[in-house]
Amino acid sequence: MDYKCTRCKRPVEIDYQYTGIRCPYCGHRILVKERSQASIKTVKAE
Repeated sequence: MDYKCTRCKRPVEIDYQYTGIRCPYCGHRILVKERSQASIKTVKAE
């Protein structure tokens, strides 16, 4: 699964066998899951 670091904005690959979840570039611990373009839905306002 692809994640993005909220501090340095770089894509991060998570290895679930490793217990600590950190950005390997800056060490930040807050990562967000990347969404694909297919999952973004637009709704027409009426």
